Amino acid sequence: QVQLVESGGGLVQAGGSLRLSCAASGRTISDYTISWFRQAPGKEREFAAAIAWFTASTYYTGSVKGRSTISRDNAKNTVYLQMNMLKPEDTAIYYCAAVQRRGVRYRPDDYDYWGQGTQVTVSS
Repeated sequence: QVQLVESGGGLVQAGGSLRLSCAASGRTISDYTISWFRQAPGKEREFAAAIAWFTASTYYTGSVKGRSTISRDNAKNTVYLQMNMLKPEDTAIYYCAAVQRRGVRYRPDDYDYWGQGTQVTVSS
């Protein structure tokens, strides 16, 4: 099975940028569809972005599309989420998740492996 570790979160002012990393161990990350989810205080965990197994096609939720880029570095066994033009409403814990299935899944319950999360706080 794969283990996932997120990093790169922090405190940033509105309009700033962050690059989140999801490092995998135990298995090859390109064998999985990897998604980023986020959970704000008092809210449900929600899908943010995904990069599909095998095709590396990318998918984004509307609220981050155009401001974020998900990418995969097979040599480093790592998936990244570059987030630009950050807004206070982007404040959340960001989790990466993996599932070994073709296509994209948008529900947290569809994923088998999770990292511990990394906090992103955007100040106004």
